Amino acid sequence: MKSSTKLTIFIISIFIILFGIIAGRHFIGKHFEKKFSKRPPPVVIVEVVQSSEFFDSIETFGTALAQKTKNYRIKKDDVITKNLKIGKIINKNETIIELKDEKILAPFKGVLGKREIARGVFGTESFILTLDDTSSIMLDIKVPEIYLSILKPGLNVDVSTDSYDKIFTGIIDWVSSRVDPSTRSVLSSIKVSNPNLELVPGMLLNAKIIYNKVNAIGVSETSLLIQGSTAFVYKVLEDQTVEKVEVKIGKRNFGKVLIENGLNENEKIVKEGITKVRNKMKVKITNK
Repeated sequence: MKSSTKLTIFIISIFIILFGIIAGRHFIGKHFEKKFSKRPPPVVIVEVVQSSEFFDSIETFGTALAQKTKNYRIKKDDVITKNLKIGKIINKNETIIELKDEKILAPFKGVLGKREIARGVFGTESFILTLDDTSSIMLDIKVPEIYLSILKPGLNVDVSTDSYDKIFTGIIDWVSSRVDPSTRSVLSSIKVSNPNLELVPGMLLNAKIIYNKVNAIGVSETSLLIQGSTAFVYKVLEDQTVEKVEVKIGKRNFGKVLIENGLNENEKIVKEGITKVRNKMKVKITNK
């Protein structure tokens, strides 16, 4: 075979191989394009951007005290009343106890309590009756002096205890005019509403003093995509495609994040499922 014929066959073979590679890549690409184009859009949960309440807080604790209290030392030999209303509510001017030479009337409405005294402490066998007005509870607290400019009478306080799964409402009643030089703290007192008498003197209470309260646009923490020092959300458009939007975030309260700019009220954003979506992608919305 002539060398020119061999060269021609070689060149034709190269072209056939190249054509096969190009055609193969084309058909494989079409196959995968067709396969992935059939994938359903990712399912996401959305939320409507709304105004929320945000605030700063000072957290501390203290021991519950009765709003008013009155103690009576009673000699057991003087008692006429057989059944005392211990643990019960005594109304104002109601008889607390009847003694041989007097009746003791309640000066205010409160809960009656009793404390035993060791024999001989007062020269005879006695006990102490207590009348506590616990319709409001007082809570004395110490706050670091750096918060002195913030601490004002009338500030709202959220009060909680391990005994109840609820928040009790209170306000700052007064603030001391002096700083304790040994602790660098300011003494203050909180008045806590206690209409159902659930809080009792001696309980350990947690207090969250609320200040700098504002209403502003907020979103769920789960809706944020943090990349470096920048935050983004996926805004859901009318055609159910998403748009990646940069937002400036502020303080956080109860799983909500304040949005300083980048979103408007009543816009829709992806709340859950942000890891499944990309910019300009179509999504399927569910409420579950």
